[in-house]
Amino acid sequence: MSQFLADIKATFGPEALVRLVFDWAPGLIAATLTLVVFWFLNRVVARILDRVFARAELDLTAAAFVHTMVRFGLGVVGVLTALNQLGVDTTSVLASLGVVGLTLGFAAQNTLSNVISGLFIFWDRPFVLGDLVEVDGEYGRVDSITLRSTRLVTVDGRMLAIPNAIIAESKVASYTNFPHLRLDLEVTVGVNEPIGKVREVLLGLCNEPQFLTEPAPEVVVVALNDYNVLVELRVWLRDETTHMRERFALRERMKDALDAAQVEMPFETLQLLPMDVRTTQAPA
Repeated sequence: MSQFLADIKATFGPEALVRLVFDWAPGLIAATLTLVVFWFLNRVVARILDRVFARAELDLTAAAFVHTMVRFGLGVVGVLTALNQLGVDTTSVLASLGVVGLTLGFAAQNTLSNVISGLFIFWDRPFVLGDLVEVDGEYGRVDSITLRSTRLVTVDGRMLAIPNAIIAESKVASYTNFPHLRLDLEVTVGVNEPIGKVREVLLGLCNEPQFLTEPAPEVVVVALNDYNVLVELRVWLRDETTHMRERFALRERMKDALDAAQVEMPFETLQLLPMDVRTTQAPA
């Protein structure tokens, strides 16, 4: 028992702890300074990249991707250098990380799938930062693209983080990827209303600076129903980012203009006719 206590004292006693601190102190200080240097280096490189990107007029999406890769690369190099200062064999650490990474790869397939999909999004660029998109039934502005998810800000102020794997497998609709966007607004009018008059009224609403004259707006007949005619106003926006606001405003103006022109917009109705039901009495 006394030998055991002596071993404990020799290992964890004050002299042993002081000796351990002095043995590890230089490496620990050097590792800490290394991490601090790489942290400052990361900030300096980020500022330099921002200036280079501004001069090269690189878009925000590509700039964000380069920032992410550079920050990740410097972080890995900094950690490995700090471990080397502590006397850790980084070669064996990298080999162990390879085995561990292979094991974790099977356990975290969804995460790896999101990372790989994020790389494809950066490469394929179906949208860029600031685009108005609809993904998996959700509409919003692209706020950021990371290696794991894409974040949208919805019109009601919500932040949605959609996994990149879902985006890679879904249909993505971008409302701002091209210079202009067409608004298609439908309205029903009475079957006896002249189409020419309806067309004249609706096209008169398009003489505004927010709408393009080329391609020219048009009014087409979409369907001939039993009790009404379905027509559609098609007009191109000059600024595609305002499509939601202009859609609501134009629909309201269509209603007011048709009312002012006394164009009938009937409800779908059902006509009930009386029927004379005759019954025969079976002979007794």
